[in-house]
Amino acid sequence: MERNNNKKIIKHIVRLFIVIFVLMNIIAIFHSYKFTHFSDKIQSRTDANNLTASQKAGILFFGVNNPRPVNTKKPSQPYQNIKLKSNVAIECWSIKVPNPKGTIILFHGYGGKKSDMLDKSDEFLKLGYNTLLVDFMGSGGSEGNTTTIGYFEAQQVKTCYDYLKTKGENNIHLFGTSMGSAAILKAIKDYNLSPKSILLECPFGSMYKTVCARFRIMKAPTFPMAGLLMFWGGIQNGFWAFNNNPEEYAAAVNCPTLLLYGNKDNRVSREETHTVFKNIKGKKKLVIFHGAGHENYLVNHKEQWVTSITAFMKNI
Repeated sequence: MERNNNKKIIKHIVRLFIVIFVLMNIIAIFHSYKFTHFSDKIQSRTDANNLTASQKAGILFFGVNNPRPVNTKKPSQPYQNIKLKSNVAIECWSIKVPNPKGTIILFHGYGGKKSDMLDKSDEFLKLGYNTLLVDFMGSGGSEGNTTTIGYFEAQQVKTCYDYLKTKGENNIHLFGTSMGSAAILKAIKDYNLSPKSILLECPFGSMYKTVCARFRIMKAPTFPMAGLLMFWGGIQNGFWAFNNNPEEYAAAVNCPTLLLYGNKDNRVSREETHTVFKNIKGKKKLVIFHGAGHENYLVNHKEQWVTSITAFMKNI
């Protein structure tokens, strides 16, 4: 009798674990889809930092809502709208100055769009550089509604780089923020790009680490859900997400590099930043913005940002 009871208990425990495992995978599928897909129906992006307990519970089950990024303004200068064929069709804005020193290609972050980069473009224009502002796939005027957090976006970095090369531009600089930085690092590693320099704002060390950071912001445990989200996100979008590691891509960089980081960043750790910086070869400079989070440094730290950028561009 006791043996039969023990067997029943074990069966119940096994069934419970199976139910929990299936439930966790269903939740991960919802999360990963919303994490990598934008919606035209959503008016505003869910702010994970300002939610009620019930709202957080809903997000823990069904994921964060992400509206498709829409460009909110246009350049104040004359510009050319350019469509390029990459792995998807992408849209760019080309802004030129007289007698340019070269061209800066600007790549936005996760959930961003090229109009987010206009303030930075303006600063580069003042320094005498043409700029090319890019909508990654799923954003602004580019095709699709998906994002792969820099993985397939690396192909779009290459497309923009190659486009300028065909126009006779040899003095090409790549600027990226967050996901844009990750895409730049992957493009250099995968396609042997040779830009004159790269300027990186707060690149994450690995996709797994950036997913874990989002769970920590929600005060939710990272294990095992972060790994499941990575697995299903990769399955849904046709790549192995665990291989998306800018820390490793950085080892392929040999050109002059400026790395910018806010010491209050809750999405990218100081350890990740220093690992990326350590792995970069060649001339490099790390600038820390004290009191800054994962943000546009031009808003609250404009003087330091402009000074750092100006000094770097003068010395490459």
